[in-house]
Amino acid sequence: MMNDSKLLPAKPTPNMTLRTVDGSEVSLGGKGRWQVAVVYRGSHCPLCRKYLETLGELLEDFREAGIEVIAISGDPLERAKEEASEEGWQFPVACELSQDQMRQLGLYISEPRSPQETDRNFPEPGLFVTNPDGVLQIVDISNAPFSRPDLQGVLNGLKFIQEKDYPIRGTAY
Repeated sequence: MMNDSKLLPAKPTPNMTLRTVDGSEVSLGGKGRWQVAVVYRGSHCPLCRKYLETLGELLEDFREAGIEVIAISGDPLERAKEEASEEGWQFPVACELSQDQMRQLGLYISEPRSPQETDRNFPEPGLFVTNPDGVLQIVDISNAPFSRPDLQGVLNGLKFIQEKDYPIRGTAY
C-alpha cells in the first residue's frame, strides 16, 4: 500500500500515546516541551543500534537543552525490552508502533527480507521534533537505514532555534 501522506512542518504533531518497554507510556506531540522522537527500524537493524548509541551519548546534552528524547519502533514489547536492556538505553523506548501509526507519521514501511531479519513489516527511520506549541519544528524521514540526520547537528540546531527564536522552515506549501 502506498502512503501519499506527508507530515508538514508548522502543523500539529500527531498525538499518539505509545507503550514503553518499562510498562509506562509516552506521548508523541504533546505541548509545553521540546521533544525529539527517533523512529528506528527495530532490533534487527545494527545501524539503528549504532544511531541510538549516539543518541544515548548525547542524551544529557539534549536534557540540558530542555529537550525530551524518545525512541520508537514497531518491535513487539519483549523484543524491544530485551534490546533496550542489552544496550542500556536511558531514554524512553516505545514499541509496538502499528502500521496505521507508521502511516499517520508518513513513514516508509518495509517488508522483511527473510524471517531471520524480523517477523513483521517495520518502519524505516524518521526523526520528528515537536516544539513547545505542539507543532512540528523538524520532519526528517528516510526510506533506507543508511540516511539519517546527524544527531549532534540536530542538537546544535535546536539550541540555535531556541536561542535565536529561529522560525520553522519549509512552510511555503
